[in-house]
Amino acid sequence: MKTSPVPAFADVHLLTVLGETRSYTQAARRLGISKASVSSRIAELERAAGVPLVRRTTRSVGLTQAGQQLADETRASFERISQSFAGIRDLAGTPRGVLRVTAPVALGRQYVAPSLPAFLQQYPEIRLELDLGDRLANLPQEGFDLAIRHTQAPPETHVAWQLCASRSLLVASAEYLRRHGRPTHPSELAEHACLAYLRDAAGQGWSFERGSGRKSERVVVQVQGPFKANNSEVLREAVLGGLGIGLLPDFSAAAHLGPRQLVQVLPEWRPLGFFGDGIYAIRPWAPQVPRAVQCFVDHLRSVFAGGFAA
Repeated sequence: MKTSPVPAFADVHLLTVLGETRSYTQAARRLGISKASVSSRIAELERAAGVPLVRRTTRSVGLTQAGQQLADETRASFERISQSFAGIRDLAGTPRGVLRVTAPVALGRQYVAPSLPAFLQQYPEIRLELDLGDRLANLPQEGFDLAIRHTQAPPETHVAWQLCASRSLLVASAEYLRRHGRPTHPSELAEHACLAYLRDAAGQGWSFERGSGRKSERVVVQVQGPFKANNSEVLREAVLGGLGIGLLPDFSAAAHLGPRQLVQVLPEWRPLGFFGDGIYAIRPWAPQVPRAVQCFVDHLRSVFAGGFAA
């Protein structure tokens, strides 16, 4: 009697990764193998199973019902194996391995990237991959070990370390204020050129608060202007060039405050609901944090310990 080939457990794990990433390219990148190897190993697994496990179209990759059942029933076991191996590896004492980190573009360029040589020299057996992007990544699906995020509140399903506090600053160039006047109340911003984030919906207002408790005052003003961008460094340069009044995170604005650069506008009013009030390092919850991740979090804490003076 002809028997079916016994599947390699590594190929079953590959199927679970493919189900999470829905991409041969992403699965190959996460596992450190070639895309061709992913394709051939999945084909071998399907031959062993005797049924199709992967549904391929010109635009996407998904699992068939049988493939999803196999992935669902084995995923927890592979996660336990991975956690157990990480725990054993950490017993070696020296942090090592590939550490994949994602961070916002401006924050990553200005603060994270300049600090990396010192970190990698201190931990020569860690290899670090830094992905800069303002898009909120799905960490498990895309294989990231850690995300640095500017947010109001990190997801409850994640482990979060607050690195420092942060706030938003309303700023303009001295030249712009000389030509157009300095607003004395947020409502006056409707008459000014305001530079907003590209993700802001059309007609979306800027919100401000003054005071606290029962004596607090809140104002929402609809703003418009000649320029939008999805990067705070780009918006800062537009403000420095005199295009208008911009709302920037303190990490992009603080170093440029001065009478000949950026001037704070309406400093007694606090902008609400824009960039969050903290910088966090986050990762999906797990019983154990790998030593390489913990070492990098400790490094980030030292980098951001002083916050952003403004």
